[in-house]
Amino acid sequence: MNLLEAAPEAVLGRIEWTVLRRLAGELHGDYRSLLRGLGVDLADLREYQFHDDVRHIDWNVTARLQVPYVRDYFEDREITAWLLLDLSGSMDFGSGERTKRMLAIELATLIASMLMRHGNRVGIMLYRNQVEQVLPARHGRIHLLNMIRSAQNCLARPSKATDLEAFIRRANASIRRRCAVFVISDFVAQSGWESALGSMTQRHDVTALRLSDPLEEVMPDLGYMMMRDAETGESLWVDTHDAGFRRRFKQLALKRRELVETALARAMVDTLEISTEDDPVDALLVFAQLRKARSRSGAGGYSAAYAGAELEASLNGEQGMRRSG
Repeated sequence: MNLLEAAPEAVLGRIEWTVLRRLAGELHGDYRSLLRGLGVDLADLREYQFHDDVRHIDWNVTARLQVPYVRDYFEDREITAWLLLDLSGSMDFGSGERTKRMLAIELATLIASMLMRHGNRVGIMLYRNQVEQVLPARHGRIHLLNMIRSAQNCLARPSKATDLEAFIRRANASIRRRCAVFVISDFVAQSGWESALGSMTQRHDVTALRLSDPLEEVMPDLGYMMMRDAETGESLWVDTHDAGFRRRFKQLALKRRELVETALARAMVDTLEISTEDDPVDALLVFAQLRKARSRSGAGGYSAAYAGAELEASLNGEQGMRRSG
């Protein structure tokens, strides 16, 4: 199914019948969320960090250990989530049946559907060359259909490089209450966005879903052809038959990947990498298992949870998730 052309009802129907049954109950338990945040059930005690709210300091434990400790709580079952959807020009690329833009819409629909099934509210911000549309956090089928329709109609016009920093800062200023934030993007953008993303992690539970396509890193031998910059629209004729050109292309692509991974690590966000060739359901299952592992691990459980998720993913042949930072 082409998610860009299908009616929102058809997109949602396909998700509900063929996908959600596999994910039912994975992201959230029956009684409490797997996301940490504002709640009444104690989840963990850990050492104070510079961005923590001083109101959460446990003074009894601090006095005994002579080191500041804070309390972490399980998020109330009903949470608010925001989807930051990058639909800029580079997201229209895809070497197979699915483009990165189609994958982004599918992932956004999956996440929103899972959360709304438990009565949670979900909002969405759509970025093209600027923030094009904001749908406030609500719940209900009509709201979900409006989200799908808005994402389908948000078409990029190549004009300039993506300013992901401005997008994230706009979202951080608009989202006031602590919530879960999913940034869905290929992170092909001007530098500097990692600082804005790092600021967002100090207030919210942030997950970065980094989308990619295999052809972005390996250039096949297709002879003399025109390449166009999806962000600016600029075109250039290249000779892909030249082995030296293909080698340099791969080196530059790997360097760009390393820069993005380093930036995400600096921002200290959870990162889920998904290719247009991957099954998004499998990737979200890994994410859900990670969240469950983290909720059981307690203090210092971040690295252990990610290592366990990566091991399980490799054993099952699924798309892995790595901890940035």
